[in-house]
Amino acid sequence: MNTIIKESFKKLLADRYLLILISSMLLLSFILSIVVGFSVHPSELQLVSHYSAYGVMHLYRDQWYYLISFIVFGPVVAILHAIISIKLLVIRDRSLALVFAWLGIGVIIIGSIISLAVLNVWTPL
Repeated sequence: MNTIIKESFKKLLADRYLLILISSMLLLSFILSIVVGFSVHPSELQLVSHYSAYGVMHLYRDQWYYLISFIVFGPVVAILHAIISIKLLVIRDRSLALVFAWLGIGVIIIGSIISLAVLNVWTPL
């Protein structure tokens, strides 16, 4: 197991473009987590957390600690996409690993847009 991990990192270090792409994805996700982390603060104001067409009330509300999931989302997505990209580099092809890393960056950007939009709606006047 240890040799597999060492060989994977050697292949990653040999491919500088993928290394820079994964590093920027991780950096972007941690910046997102820091920005969202400083934007979340305890409050009695409830946030609309999800919508359902089947219930009596269509909009359901949660407390402020629901926003903590936005802080965790970025690093989890970045770490999982980095691991899968490295695995794709080792097993399959370099181009597939690059596409998956770019998709990870796209998911983090879309997640940051959505989380900042939710935080701007939630911010009390």
